Amino acid sequence: MKGCYIGLMAGTSLDGVDAVVVAIEDQREIRQIAWLYTPYPAPLANELRRFCFAADIPLAVLCELDARLGEYFAHVCLTLLEQAGLGADDIQAIGSHGQTLYHHPHGSHRSTLQIGDPNRIAELTGITTVADFRRRDMAAGGQGAPLVPAFHQALFASPAENRAVLNLGGIANLTLLPADSGIPVTGFDTGPGNTLMNRWILHHLGRPYDEGGEWAASGRCLVPLLDALLADPYFSTSPPKSTGPEYFSLEWLERHLGACPDARPEDVQATLAQLTAVTVSDQLRRVEPLPQRLLVCGGGIHNRWLMALLQDLTPCPLESTTAHGIDPDRVEATAFAWLACQTLAGQPGNLPSVTGARRSVVLGGIYNVSESIFKASR
Repeated sequence: MKGCYIGLMAGTSLDGVDAVVVAIEDQREIRQIAWLYTPYPAPLANELRRFCFAADIPLAVLCELDARLGEYFAHVCLTLLEQAGLGADDIQAIGSHGQTLYHHPHGSHRSTLQIGDPNRIAELTGITTVADFRRRDMAAGGQGAPLVPAFHQALFASPAENRAVLNLGGIANLTLLPADSGIPVTGFDTGPGNTLMNRWILHHLGRPYDEGGEWAASGRCLVPLLDALLADPYFSTSPPKSTGPEYFSLEWLERHLGACPDARPEDVQATLAQLTAVTVSDQLRRVEPLPQRLLVCGGGIHNRWLMALLQDLTPCPLESTTAHGIDPDRVEATAFAWLACQTLAGQPGNLPSVTGARRSVVLGGIYNVSESIFKASR
């Protein structure tokens, strides 16, 4: 459905919210109008770091965080609209990913939970909101992630070459885009992107992330530790597969530190950067047909040390998604604006070849406001 959409993305790094306004003409024609990154206030960020990806969050805390985040997401949308000189009537819908609290894609009852009450977003902004995208894919037998490959296919696929898209968020994920449209698009989480590096530097230096990868660059990779981390069965599991910081946690890392009991913290950081680069590269080398180009997006693209490691290890040239019309910091938020558009148009948003779902399904729930019911029907 043509029109302007807002996309909201709160990632597993727990740092803040990316918001975009985009004009969507069709599946492949998207024009970015405005963008805003809003870091979480320190008290909210601290609560999220304490309770996200934990299995023992008190019910009262869960309910309050859900409400607070819904109101915060609404505030971000209203601020973005003000900066862009737009009003609620200019927007068809908001696509809100929500903040992942827990993701469990395995077992007989796969489950995932993203909070940030969409009822509050719709009520406070006056804009129809589409949210809770992942659980419909799970209901159809999928892992609920990754969901952005359908968007990557629409925007970045080329009949001229085989491509891959790497999102370096808290978790790293790959989308494989064959030039031959008869070959299915695939995608999966390769493992930790920034999450372990962010948590390690926060634990030791009190910084939320390793700016430019300078701390990692000051250390040296500990080969025994790297080998111990790479032995985790997740890395050799065949797709479809997805994961999260509840699996690749500090506790997971600490269980392996016995391989290097006297390791300096900066050497562990260097090893974690190497882990991200090696696991991405290893997965790419298993791909047939081999990608001829790797497009990179996500916050990790600003980690110069990590990008240098990837350039050395990956079997194809790297370039930013900027070269293809979308700033790397805005790709995921734009993807959820696009997914909201798909939902309102009654079009599927998942790729069964990626998530393992039995079929393609329309994703998310639609939280209408009265005026938007009529606007969405025009």
